[in-house]
Amino acid sequence: MTLASNSPIDLIVVPKSHDVGGFEVRRALPTAKRRMVGPFIFWDQMGPGYLPAGTGLDVRPHPHIGLSTVTYLTEGEIMHRDSVGSVQAIRPGAVNWMTAGKGIVHSERTEAGLRANGNHLAGIQSWVALPQRFEEIEPGFSHYAAGEMPIISDHGVWMRLIAGELFGEASPVRTLSETIYMEMLLDAGAKVEIPASHPERALYLFDGRIDIAGDVFTAEGGQGQLLVLREGDALTLKAECASRVLFLGGEPMDGPRYIYWNFVSSSKERIEDAKSDWRNRKFPEVPGETEFIPLPE
Repeated sequence: MTLASNSPIDLIVVPKSHDVGGFEVRRALPTAKRRMVGPFIFWDQMGPGYLPAGTGLDVRPHPHIGLSTVTYLTEGEIMHRDSVGSVQAIRPGAVNWMTAGKGIVHSERTEAGLRANGNHLAGIQSWVALPQRFEEIEPGFSHYAAGEMPIISDHGVWMRLIAGELFGEASPVRTLSETIYMEMLLDAGAKVEIPASHPERALYLFDGRIDIAGDVFTAEGGQGQLLVLREGDALTLKAECASRVLFLGGEPMDGPRYIYWNFVSSSKERIEDAKSDWRNRKFPEVPGETEFIPLPE
């Protein structure tokens, strides 16, 4: 697509499909042309899809270092378990924010009751890189209920502030760097002003059709698009039909990050140590889980 000369959009990313735990996801970050947006270093759209009766999501126990995982659903339910002892179901509008720090292991599965009847599932799985001074902190997990998030509603626009501060509201979600993350639902014809309040920003069109400075973007059948915005440019987003858009970004990370499998670090040597620790079963275990995923080679 050729953008208008005055477009506030710097890059369009069309996600690639992957299979995760028996469910198709579409990965927008990282890509060859853009590794991060603010602290966001990984962005997967899950679904929308249907898990038939007798099946379910099975993301087996796997390790992380140097990041926080952020799970946000728009439909369905996932059960989270981790090596610090957390057991938490996540449902639409709530936030599971797991900080790996020096090392954590977790699984994400569909519980037995939902498997019996089948269920729909949709949402975003993202990773937020940790500033260098926090990369080796103790691991932890926080859950925030949907009712804890600020809601902003005006003239056909409904917004849930997942993390950060915007439009005079502040999310209770604790972050370790400046972060903005918001869900926006727009009626047909509705408009919203996107401020240039953060150095790095992007819009993820989850569903619908939107107009930005005369350029029209469409997401159909679960094929979303990541629109990376130019620094310093405010813009007006207009919905051509009912649309769901995620706004994400924040301050740039304090140096490059390296990724191998589920490990993120500012140090290649630290990733090598994590690989060795996983091979040798030195990571903590998730209570009640027995499966082991070998390190990809």
